[in-house]
Amino acid sequence: MEHIVLLVRGRGHLRASKAYDEPRFQMTSAKHTVAPGAELSEHVAHNIETIAHLQTETEGKVGRNQRTIERITASIGQPWALNAILGAVGLWVALNTLGPRVGLPRMDPPPFPWLQGAMSLSALLVTTMILTTQNRQAKRLFHRGNLELQVNLVAEQKIAKLISLIEELRRDLPSVRDRVDPVANAMAEPVDHEAVLTVLEENTVSEKAHDPATRDDAPRR
Repeated sequence: MEHIVLLVRGRGHLRASKAYDEPRFQMTSAKHTVAPGAELSEHVAHNIETIAHLQTETEGKVGRNQRTIERITASIGQPWALNAILGAVGLWVALNTLGPRVGLPRMDPPPFPWLQGAMSLSALLVTTMILTTQNRQAKRLFHRGNLELQVNLVAEQKIAKLISLIEELRRDLPSVRDRVDPVANAMAEPVDHEAVLTVLEENTVSEKAHDPATRDDAPRR
């Protein structure tokens, strides 16, 4: 289960709190102290607060049923769950095979139909819970990917503008020799994202066409 860090501003300090981990952030006038010898600058602390706020807002929209399913799924994924399942199955088999020798009733004789039914039902429930958890994680990753794409696009536009301004400043400075820099000129131009996507799709289709494992006329086993 993810460790969600909730950052809240207190009186003159920045505090991180959650039931799992409780590091303490102390705010100074310019930097945030995380641990002895480690400090966070103001803008880094602001970024942490923003990320924590977005994560907290996203988790706050999760319903009670979804939280319960994810909690159970996380518990099943622990090593102790495997040991418990193996122990329970072994105990059930032992009771129904060796139990009659000591006077215990045989509730599920071999080939253990009750055990097989319980295993099938458990597998169905676990599969459904895992798919439910993965669906929410997939949606969260989709939104996060869109956010990262938007940030990258804005960052690329800003970098191109900065390069253009620097080149303009270099041409205007009398103390700097004016010359043509084709690399800087190319980087100053904004990227045509539709063209990039088109080239990527064409390359992907071309690679699949030359891959024997993905061709339609590949021999079937």
